[in-house]
This record gives sequence, C-alpha cells and structure tokens, in this order.
Amino acid sequence: MTDIKCKLLIIGAGPGGYVCAIRAGQLGIDTVVVDEAKPGGTCLNVGCIPSKALIHAADEFFKITHADKGPLGIRAENPTIDLSKTIAWKDGLVDRLNSGVAALMKKAKARFVSGRARFLDGKTVQVTGDGDPFHIRADYVVVATGSAAVELPFLPFGGPIMSSTEALSLTEIPKTLAVVGGGYIGLELGTVFAKLGSRVTIVEAEDSILPTYDKGLTKPVVKRLGELGVALMTGTRAQGHQGDTLQTDKGNVDAEKVLVTVGRRPRTIGIGIDELALTLDGPFIKIDKTCQTSMRGIYAIGDVTGEPMLAHRAMAQGEMVAEHIAGQAVEWDRRAIPAVCFTDPELVLCGALPGEIEGTRSSEFPFQANGRAMTTEREDGFVRVVWREADHAIVGLQAVGTGVSELSAAFSLAIEMGACLEDLAGTIHAHPTQSEGLQEACLRALGHALHI
Repeated sequence: MTDIKCKLLIIGAGPGGYVCAIRAGQLGIDTVVVDEAKPGGTCLNVGCIPSKALIHAADEFFKITHADKGPLGIRAENPTIDLSKTIAWKDGLVDRLNSGVAALMKKAKARFVSGRARFLDGKTVQVTGDGDPFHIRADYVVVATGSAAVELPFLPFGGPIMSSTEALSLTEIPKTLAVVGGGYIGLELGTVFAKLGSRVTIVEAEDSILPTYDKGLTKPVVKRLGELGVALMTGTRAQGHQGDTLQTDKGNVDAEKVLVTVGRRPRTIGIGIDELALTLDGPFIKIDKTCQTSMRGIYAIGDVTGEPMLAHRAMAQGEMVAEHIAGQAVEWDRRAIPAVCFTDPELVLCGALPGEIEGTRSSEFPFQANGRAMTTEREDGFVRVVWREADHAIVGLQAVGTGVSELSAAFSLAIEMGACLEDLAGTIHAHPTQSEGLQEACLRALGHALHI
C-alpha cells in the first residue's frame, strides 16, 4: 500500500476508536482507522458481547435443568448442552457485529486499514501488516489501543491457564475451574461455568469479592454464588498450577482449568508511545479535559487513559474528541458513568456511594416489596439512592438484582440532569416493573414510601 495522508488518524478500532471515526466522518473530517484485529476491539470480539452471550446461554440452561425444583410446575427431562454449538452461535453474533461496525465506518467515509501502527513522530506512524510497511501522516492522532489481560508470572497464559479470551472459546465444560481474581470478569465467567456444571472455586487476594464495592451490594451476589455451589476463598493468594491442582497459600484447589482475571493493563507497548515521551499517569496516558495528551494534536481515549475501563466511557470520549477536532466547544465530563456487573444478580453503580461525599445520606427499597420481582421468583436485591441533605440532589444510585442492568440509563440520566428526590418520587413509573424500586427509594428518603 502507498503512503496515506489524512486529517485524523485513529490507532485502534475498539469502541472508542470506531465511534470516534464514525462521528469524525459525520463531521466531514478525513479519517483513517488502523487496527491489526477486526473492528470492535476487545469488547465486541473477546469481551462484553461474547461474555453476555454465554451468560444468557448458561442462564437458559440452568433454568431448564432446575425447572422441576421450582414452584411453576415445569418439568424437563435430562436437558443437555452442546457447548461447541453455543460457541458457534456466539461467534456468529460477533461476526455480524464486526460487519456492522465496518459498514458504519464505511458509511461515514472513514477508511479502515488493517495493520499494526507505530509512531515515528507526533504526526506520522508506520503501519506493518501482510504487505510492505507504509506510512500514514495526519494532522491529529487518537490513541485508542485499549487494554489487555494482566498475566501473573507464576500462572503464565497457555495450556490450562486462561485469560477471559480463551475461556470464551472453550468447547468443553471443565469439570473443575479455579478463577483467580474476584472482580466482575472472574465472577461473570465463573458463574457461567458453574451454571453449565463445572465445580468452580473463586480465589481472591482481598478479603471480599468485588472489593471496591460495599458489602451491602455484594451480599446478594455472595449468597447466590453459594446457592450455585461456587466456593469462595477470599484473603487467599494463588501460587502456581501443577497437574489439575492450583496451589494457594491456604491449600490446594482442584482445577482442570485456571481462569486468571486479576486486572487489565493499557496497550501502550510497541506503538512508540515511549519515543514520544508523552506524560503518563502511572501506566496510563495522561489526558486533559479534552482528552488531549501532553503533545499537542495527539489525543488518547478509552482504557489507555485509566479507570474506569468501560466501553461506553471510551465511546463517549471518542465522540467528544471528534467534535473537539471539528472545532466544537466540548469537554470530557465523567460525573455520570454507570458501571454494570453482569453477575447473578446484576449490579449497577452510578455516581457516589454512601459516605463518599460529606453531607449525604442514602435510602434503599428492597425488591422483596416489589411485585414484578416476585413474579420472576427473584426477590433478592434492592435499589439505593444517595442524596445531598442540603438540597435533596441525587448524587448516586445503585442497585443489585436480576435484570437491573436496564436501570442504568435511568440512573445516569437522573444524575446527569441534576434530578432531586422530589423529581423521581413525583415521576409516574410503570407498574408492575422493577423500576418502581427507584421511585420508592426516593419516596422512602422523603419519609413516605408507599409499599414498605
């Protein structure tokens, strides 16, 4: 391929990169996107989308296998699952979405180039791929290279030791599985394999799973893991793996397979970031309020810029950067970014937790008092509102319960729009829905809950 000149070059076609490209194209900016992998990044190819597909499959299988133990009168005889067929279905979804992302970039007139980019200077990269290397020169460059799973030196990836990428492609259900790391990725996939029939053990170095969340939120998750037969070993450090055994500082664990989910690191090695001498914030690229780095004309978005490592954060940053390059007066605002753990039950967090901001209080409404939750046989969990005493402004919303991920939009919207308790308490919510818990939590905070 011959050398290319453009106004905007985006390195990485993940959620941040492809959204930046689409928005830039819509604004008439000559844009090129470079990635050695298929469009969509980790999220679409080996993360968010495939993991949710397997969570759905595992949930459906578990419901069928345990139907005759419930009160609904449903009986099922010896159900089985062909995991290879499930994986093929999952891969088909990913392929459809890959094609969709590529089509959207093409529609916006953003050019996609397959290859690996490396900075030569602040405006030029060299791209290597199947053919001869070539150069791309741009007025502006966006680094959107994402993140990769952290590898432990005593549990190197390969063979029975897996990252989430390999776990999402297993075609046989392991009899025993040890998950090293009790964060949301480990819990999501550990729950999947427990529901499919694996004997799962979670090994977490901290004293609790999901250690950054309060125990009120995680308690229903811990209870459910116990019901699923998942063993929790908190305050425990993995040390190595031999045969079908994981060694820990508190004894051995049966583990035909080991899933390591101890965090993710930014993908900055090998693209020439060090040669540009960009200012870093720990391992991450430091950015300002417009996502611009310490070098003028170079931006960074998504996981390479630090926590929270969320696809929708990267998307919002990508859209904002495209508009900034187009000359619009925009800045990055991270006040209302919802986070969802697709555990069983699900967790949603947005804004401040109780006690994080001085002068705030919190109130909860349990799903045990919610009619819709009762009709789904899952009454565990609650909705919580955190508000400022001085003016009743809502500064945080959290929930734990089956299907509460769909409340995330209402949570972020309430905080983004500056809602107060009276606003949500006075909004008519459809009945019967779990969203009524949001209204009731606000009513309870005001001292007049109706259904508790």
